[in-house]
Amino acid sequence: MKKRPFATPEKLREIARQYPTPFHLYDEKGIRENARALYEAFSWNKGYREYFAVKATPNPFLIGILKEYGCGCDCSSLTELMISEALGITGEGVMFSSNNTPAMEYDLANRLGAIINLDDITHIDYLEKTIGKLPKKICCRFNPGGLFQISNSIMDNPGDAKYGMTKEQITEAFRILQKKGVEEFGIHAFLVSNTVTNDYYPMLSKVLFELAVTLKKETGANIRFINLSGGIGIPYRPDQEANNIAIIGEGVRKVYEEIFDPAGMTDVAIYTELGRFMTGPYGCLVTTAVHEKHIYKDYVGVDACAVNLMRPAMYGAYHHISVVGKEDAPEDHLYDVVGSLCENNDKFAIDRKLPAVETGDLLVIHDTGAHGFSMGYNYNGKLRSAEILLKTDGSFELIRRAETPKDYFATFDEFPIYEKLVK
Repeated sequence: MKKRPFATPEKLREIARQYPTPFHLYDEKGIRENARALYEAFSWNKGYREYFAVKATPNPFLIGILKEYGCGCDCSSLTELMISEALGITGEGVMFSSNNTPAMEYDLANRLGAIINLDDITHIDYLEKTIGKLPKKICCRFNPGGLFQISNSIMDNPGDAKYGMTKEQITEAFRILQKKGVEEFGIHAFLVSNTVTNDYYPMLSKVLFELAVTLKKETGANIRFINLSGGIGIPYRPDQEANNIAIIGEGVRKVYEEIFDPAGMTDVAIYTELGRFMTGPYGCLVTTAVHEKHIYKDYVGVDACAVNLMRPAMYGAYHHISVVGKEDAPEDHLYDVVGSLCENNDKFAIDRKLPAVETGDLLVIHDTGAHGFSMGYNYNGKLRSAEILLKTDGSFELIRRAETPKDYFATFDEFPIYEKLVK
């Protein structure tokens, strides 16, 4: 299957004439259609709610779109909580899932009425000392340890992950929390990332539903929800088949009926905390070819770099690349597509077959709608790019301006050097 940009070459060139590259572009139509499909897939569960993982794409304009479909916010830091509050998403519309959490973040989460998801049993006393009386509803994160596998395929190794409590710890945590006045409970687990299989959620559901039944029997806890967290991935490579959210939702429903119906737990809500799945395919990084170099290899130098998208440099992650206007041209050239950082891993693609690239060509780097802009940084004094929304009517809107040197130097504003830096 051939990946194509969600915007036409004409539209991409129009946007680039108004907003200099590089910039991240998002597809409102795709985001909306995907949100509707997700809620339809889990419509069998009356309490279902998606808590969008703010860390994936912390832009209030995009989160505001998801809010229209009933999505809450999964927050893991102070500033993410602040974004949620600014959008009017408070109370049980917020799931606060963090680890090694500073007291001030627990304090704000509590003041917003968020559901606090405890990562460790020691956090019970820490939270109580921070906020005083514990909330009536609380969640605990579970780590089953060992290897998590589907059939004969090992998906990940939870035993090496820093997140969550053991079975013995979460059981004890429920007992302690009940003694401290907590009345309603949730269970959460994050075991793997970016799975491209329809089997992950149903398999995880089986683990968590069985744990819920056991915990209810052993502690008498009133378990109100199961949070499947994230982990549903997207097909970064053209030859990968996308997950089918309808099949996934149906798979979870079958496990729900198999385990919860006999236990009389048919009112337990299902929550998800998807980020990549919600926005990943509906964003791209648009950049311009500014140099070419021919030494031992052929290089295309672009005006974006790893500060705009660090996944290839950090993980060796694959992101498909289209040359705008040459989508159907023969891919008969072999390039490394590189940025300008003083780091040799600043490469968007290595030995990638592409059409002939000329200076001035626009390149679209696909599937950057999650963990793209959000993972940006300022190494080499590079400035973060703009974010633009391609709206359903074909118009486009700036939803975050590009940084300027003044932004980069802003934290020197209390020092005499500041005026010289920004003059």
